[in-house]
Amino acid sequence: MTRPHRTGGHRAASALIVAALALGGTLTTGPASAAPLVGAATVATGTPSFRPVDIAMKDGVVLKADVFTPAPGTPGADPQGRYPVVVQPASWGQNDLEYVAQGRQLAAAGYVAVTYTVRGFWLSGGEIDVAGPTDVADISSVIDWALAHTPADPQRIGMVGLSLGGGLTLMGAAFDPRIKAVAALSGWGDLADALYSGETRHLQAAGLLAAIQAPTGRKSPEFARILADVFANRDMPEVVRWAKTRSPATYVDRINAHGTAVLLAGAWGDSVFNPGQTVSFYQQLTGPKRLELRPGDHATQEFTSLLGLSNATWASARDWLDQHLKGTGGGSGDQGQPVDLEVRPAGGHESHPSWEAVATRTDHLRLGAPNLLGTGALGGAAGTDWRTSVVGGTDSGADSGIAELSGGLDQLTGLPPTVALPLLPRSAGAVWQSQPYPAAQRIRGTAQLHTTVTASAPEGTVFAYLYDVDALGLGKLISHAPQSWSGREPGRAFPLDVRLFATAYDLPAGHRLALVLDTSDPMYGGRTPLGSTVSFGSGSADPAELVLPLR
Repeated sequence: MTRPHRTGGHRAASALIVAALALGGTLTTGPASAAPLVGAATVATGTPSFRPVDIAMKDGVVLKADVFTPAPGTPGADPQGRYPVVVQPASWGQNDLEYVAQGRQLAAAGYVAVTYTVRGFWLSGGEIDVAGPTDVADISSVIDWALAHTPADPQRIGMVGLSLGGGLTLMGAAFDPRIKAVAALSGWGDLADALYSGETRHLQAAGLLAAIQAPTGRKSPEFARILADVFANRDMPEVVRWAKTRSPATYVDRINAHGTAVLLAGAWGDSVFNPGQTVSFYQQLTGPKRLELRPGDHATQEFTSLLGLSNATWASARDWLDQHLKGTGGGSGDQGQPVDLEVRPAGGHESHPSWEAVATRTDHLRLGAPNLLGTGALGGAAGTDWRTSVVGGTDSGADSGIAELSGGLDQLTGLPPTVALPLLPRSAGAVWQSQPYPAAQRIRGTAQLHTTVTASAPEGTVFAYLYDVDALGLGKLISHAPQSWSGREPGRAFPLDVRLFATAYDLPAGHRLALVLDTSDPMYGGRTPLGSTVSFGSGSADPAELVLPLR
């Protein structure tokens, strides 16, 4: 086949090469055979070397890659002169030069770093596989190449990746037992849940991925069909099956059997890979593991690391590699307190021995009947045997925000999606509000809603939003989640449970909690027909309530 060349379309990549050189790297050109010989004597320490390479896969597809090699004499080599190796697949829509800054830092610290453009993107050959079998096979082929053409130690192999690269690191851990440690940054554990949690299509997330892919990648026929099905709400069971085969959670037993050390880092407001599926996957791991969650949106926490700037997430990834590939580090390791949370909105840090230890108690807040202003009580002596209705398919104004932007704004300014609770139309959204809390409430974990729904159509979607409400009635979004249903008999009540996305949030003293339920959100593809009726209720034998995890 014809090998792609690094020409015109790689101008942005060339700029990154210049940036790498400005950071002090040495550009080494020439064929792969010019790599340093394993076991060669080292006599002096200088600057790491950098060279672009082509790596042929087993099916003949060529991937574009870059290799960063420690300078002779850099500490960390074994007696044969071999260094631990870190493989870094590029993120969605990016190329092999994405990790120039990290690659040089790794090489300076005594790692061989191999970064590569995932097949189907930029000048790598093939078509987009989205962490499918071909992408997984490519990981092993890149490792094989590194062991043959660089001073890489076969006993000390790790991976770090962002977004798509993060998912690939976990898939690599499942299918290649040579990989000893991985750091998955803004990756996914369950791709089906990320795209279709609560049986609800995450349309803005899918649209964002499609928009990034369009100018940089080549869809395979299978991926093109799956993407079209998501947008058309067609054959979703097949979409879920496709996504499950690309989910590390499907193969978690393999990761556990390999004993791979796994670091998961994500954001509370990740609009592509929600934190709920990250937490669930973390809980299934039995080997060395660490979980870090911070305010932000998809990949916004890691952005400054791509520029070579100080970055807490990247520092944790480096420490994780040091601990499990070098036997050093451990400042943020898995010993003692492997769960690290940055609490919203003030940004304080908490460490816990497990996810189960994050919350120490739960508060069951009953939902009450609406008053004359259309607002029900949340908690206290809220009664039962009531029902309140909204017009289906209409947006109340309570929304989860804009993919990639809202969480990032929360990270930078502490301002999540905000609504004026008194102004929300009760015809479109049902509202419950607590009394002001005399003391701060430390919300930790996954809040769960239970209610009874009666709908005039056989299918529909409810969006649940939990707000921090100040004295002026302004509500800041704490968490949310969608939940859809289908095949229900119109006019017949049925129970509905909604698990909100995990969070860590301190509600200030004097503030109230508010719960809003509506049937339309621009972030998602809901099922509720426009103009239908959706009613929420609470019975004496089956009361509606919000179960709030607290610390």
